[in-house]
Amino acid sequence: MSQSFGPAPRRSTRSVKVGNVMLGGDAPVVVQSMTNTDTADVKATTQQVAELWRAGSELVRITVNTREAAAAVPKIAERLAMIGAVVPLIGDFHYNGHQLLAAEPACAEALAKYRINPGNVGFGKKRDSQFASIVELAARHGKAVRIGANWGSLDQALATRMMDENAARAEPWDAGRVLREALIRSALDSAERAVEIGLPADSIVLSAKVSGVQELIAVYRELATRSNFALHLGLTEAGMGSKGIVASSAALAVLMQEGIGDTIRISLTPEPGQSRTAEVIVAQELLQTLGLRAFTPLVTACPGCGRTTSEFFQQLAQRVQAHVRERMPEWKMRYPGAENLTLAVMGCVVNGPGESRHANIGISLPGTGEAPAAPVFVDGEKTVTLRGEHITESFIQLIDNYVQSHYSPQVNDHGDSNCATS
Repeated sequence: MSQSFGPAPRRSTRSVKVGNVMLGGDAPVVVQSMTNTDTADVKATTQQVAELWRAGSELVRITVNTREAAAAVPKIAERLAMIGAVVPLIGDFHYNGHQLLAAEPACAEALAKYRINPGNVGFGKKRDSQFASIVELAARHGKAVRIGANWGSLDQALATRMMDENAARAEPWDAGRVLREALIRSALDSAERAVEIGLPADSIVLSAKVSGVQELIAVYRELATRSNFALHLGLTEAGMGSKGIVASSAALAVLMQEGIGDTIRISLTPEPGQSRTAEVIVAQELLQTLGLRAFTPLVTACPGCGRTTSEFFQQLAQRVQAHVRERMPEWKMRYPGAENLTLAVMGCVVNGPGESRHANIGISLPGTGEAPAAPVFVDGEKTVTLRGEHITESFIQLIDNYVQSHYSPQVNDHGDSNCATS
């Protein structure tokens, strides 16, 4: 009996249009990110949004917390359009979103989606009216809404009520299960309320974020079972560096392997001075590693051992990965399909030739004590052996030549190329 591998088919969800991007339904999982600039600083925020967009972010969320920030949004959108950065902007609202959207109608129109948190959209008697105000504005302007519950700002009235209900159970749940259910109910009940107010169900995206991997998996499995809304995945406050990457990947990979999730964000805490684009690259690599999407050629490289005492193979792998990522914006336009290219940089004869044959282009560098020669394999066949001081440049040229020869658009019926000549 044959066995199939790869992620489960995507679970059916409603399609949601966010600007020029589709979520849910048959659309691929979408990568999004968020700025950390003061949104009122139009220049800085425009620059960071453009940087995230160039890195591959398909949606970018910006904080809208003051009247000045709200007034800056249409200016940011205008500047982005002028430089050709066509990326939908999501407004992140807490506490005062109803006031800002009403006071700055140009902001309400410029945003493609509003993100509201049912835990802090309002408190007490004001909660329902302020939630309704934002939803009504979204419906009036034809905008999508993400209803994003978060266990760091869970609706305390709902949590307290559910704790009381749990205490009355014949067999009470543990506190963790009650809080997970409160988070799920917060999202689902708010979505139902939004539909009652007049927001179309296909304009709603749900999220229910926690910072624990197992808790996140449990929450989203329930959300996917109990609703048909498009789902945004993300581990909240994932952390810095490898911790944030590992935790986010562990949680999101399990869910996407099960067909759950329509858009993702990797919420990394950036190192001081580090580019915000790291979270975009991690999201892309996660999707590509799972076989859900392809963004840029990825390099298979050996980890090194006592047979590879030279650092040359590490330097070559780094140079190759940087080169293809740098060239990908051009390749995406001129050589469609180049993102599926597979590359291998191996460090010795043990696995080098075999692994290189599995890639479109692979090189097997000499290990310690081996002859100073580096055979290159193209689509499984040995084509050339590189030697000397210019192995790096020669191998990169072979990659460029392969892209140009294998991914050029087909010549049309009139004998004309579908793209501009080099």
